[in-house]
Amino acid sequence: MITLFPGLLALFLQGFGTSAGLIIAIGAQNAFVLRQGLKREQVFTVALVSTLGDVFLIALGLLGVGSLLNSLPLLTLIATLGGALFLFIFGLRSFRAAIRGLSNGPLNESALVEDSTDAAATSTAKPERSRRAMTLTALAFSVLNPHAYLDTVVIIGGIGAKFPLAERFVFGIGAVCASTVWFFGVAYGARWLAPLFARPITWRILDAVIGLIMWLIALSLLLGIHF
Repeated sequence: MITLFPGLLALFLQGFGTSAGLIIAIGAQNAFVLRQGLKREQVFTVALVSTLGDVFLIALGLLGVGSLLNSLPLLTLIATLGGALFLFIFGLRSFRAAIRGLSNGPLNESALVEDSTDAAATSTAKPERSRRAMTLTALAFSVLNPHAYLDTVVIIGGIGAKFPLAERFVFGIGAVCASTVWFFGVAYGARWLAPLFARPITWRILDAVIGLIMWLIALSLLLGIHF
């Protein structure tokens, strides 16, 4: 048992490191989780759903689904087009939020307090609806994001598929732990940036940057399509 432990630990760390190296890159899902953490809106729900989405995709990859997807180019094309459309729409919403904020002009402190109070009242009045909406959006960033499939199902799954079943499980646990630490760390760690986002202009800049990220990723997906 003692002799097995270093080998299993190495597999766990390999899975953790592989997943961390892929997930830490700036992307659509990370931008969404960061924004919700800054807004302090359904933070736990967003982090949990994002993590469970990765768990599901990593499990599919370790079960060999990546090889199946590579053999079905039509399915890959549909997933890519659907993901690009989702990212374009979300990016458009982010740009609209940035422009709408700029058109309202500068906000004073009393206006910010009033807006925060109204937002809190709305959130309290319809918590279930807000939670449901955030759950569906976070889920969409997992299952409608071809980059997430590439990182989890194809790359992590392809690496893990080389190991025997028991060792593959340890490798997968390491990958899942990296996703868990990252998403919850970003979601709850975002509050440390709150002083920076006390000014409305910072939120508008963030919305514009998120919109740009979404559109650039959508464009990269479309440019990568080969008919």
